[in-house]
Amino acid sequence: MSGLNRLQITWRAAQDIEDGQVVNLGIGLPVHCSDYLRPEVDVFIQSENGVIGVGPLAPADRIDTDLVDAGSRRITLRPGASIIDSSWSFAMIRGGHVDVTILGAFEVAANGDLANWDMRSLNKGPLVGGAMDLAVGARAVWVIMEHMTRKGAPRLVETCTLPLTAVRCVKRVYTDLAVVDIAYDGMVVREMLDGMTAADLRARTGAPLVFAPDCRPLVAPPIAQPG
Repeated sequence: MSGLNRLQITWRAAQDIEDGQVVNLGIGLPVHCSDYLRPEVDVFIQSENGVIGVGPLAPADRIDTDLVDAGSRRITLRPGASIIDSSWSFAMIRGGHVDVTILGAFEVAANGDLANWDMRSLNKGPLVGGAMDLAVGARAVWVIMEHMTRKGAPRLVETCTLPLTAVRCVKRVYTDLAVVDIAYDGMVVREMLDGMTAADLRARTGAPLVFAPDCRPLVAPPIAQPG
């Protein structure tokens, strides 16, 4: 059974961003959420390198090499945007002034523990970045990731096996197969890929699942991935 592709996952997460929120988008896949914001919402995207109010990517004739986000993408500014230094940016994060941060992850545990900075890979060193500050400072932490690794191991687990970024911080996870909330009683499935059964999803998950009474099909519009 084919799940959502990576950009479709970002589209689904973007639909839950609410009007008036200050949102931090993690480097990598999460930054694409800004491409799929609902037109009726007015959102300030915060980039940890010191931009409050990230606008669309800059077209070729408007590129300013001094204006980049945390992922070094050439960006524009939305009306009302501010530029601040890194210390003020992290003061904003650590002070609880970011409503939602959307991060990638390697593993998420049933209690909301997050592991997203060290895969213990021999070919790629650990990348701390600002994830630890965001995971403990943002009012809500959402995660975007594929439900399973390329080797077929679950990423939603009862206990993380990789070094933790932060404990009990994740509120919601968006995968190619489901939307899962982390609640007091564990992982609650809010949406599941259309045509998938509860048994199918449980077989691909390394932690107990509870299915919400109003669990809905997980759907997204067709979005082609580049390359």
